[in-house]
Amino acid sequence: MKDTVTAAIGRYDAKGRYFDRDAIDELKAYFATGTARLKAAAALSANAARLVRQAGSQLFEEIPDLIRPGGNAYTTRRYAACLRDMDYYLRYATYALVAGNTDVLDERVLQGLRDTYSSLGVPIGPTVRGIQILKDLAMELTGETGAWLTLPFDHMSRELSERNL
Repeated sequence: MKDTVTAAIGRYDAKGRYFDRDAIDELKAYFATGTARLKAAAALSANAARLVRQAGSQLFEEIPDLIRPGGNAYTTRRYAACLRDMDYYLRYATYALVAGNTDVLDERVLQGLRDTYSSLGVPIGPTVRGIQILKDLAMELTGETGAWLTLPFDHMSRELSERNL
């Protein structure tokens, strides 16, 4: 698992190059948003249960077929599994926020998730919509709109959407 600093060092070390202006600018941006990223991660962590409940309610209001007989969140067990997964997305998004890097999402969430969802026949559209609702709630809670906050959510959505499950 990498953060912005170790990723930059790794890229430049692999090329045998000193940091150039791009690397310095990337690191400056990372450190400039450090306090805000930590505050956002703390706020999301402290409010995680509420955010997941809100996201689930909004998702099921938008796509009520999910909780009707035959829907993927029908039955208490499936409903709880959906909320559990939303909690995972939020938790790992906070890790990516702190790291300033999405590697943790690729390594710990997306790789295994693709296989699991494919084998279970879980529809990806509602999953992506749930992640986007979490992003909207995160922006509302923190009052932040920067790319550093939206990146983890958008990365998960994009990676899941680009895969043929």
